[in-house]
Amino acid sequence: MNLFGQRMKELRKEQKKTQAEMAAAFGVSVRQYQNYEGGAFYPDVAGLMKMADYFDVSTDYLLGRSDRR
Repeated sequence: MNLFGQRMKELRKEQKKTQAEMAAAFGVSVRQYQNYEGGAFYPDVAGLMKMADYFDVSTDYLLGRSDRR
């Protein structure tokens, strides 16, 4: 699993949300969200920004470019 996927999973679990709840929040299918956590795909820029805003972290944190949330 890549760092983006690890961080998405960690943040989701901190929120005590299911993958289905996250998929609904981000407007993607459950399978697409699972692919994000599994490292198979990355969201587009708009999706990445939406995720960062939702979790109140930086896009750099999600992408593994920074350890500061």
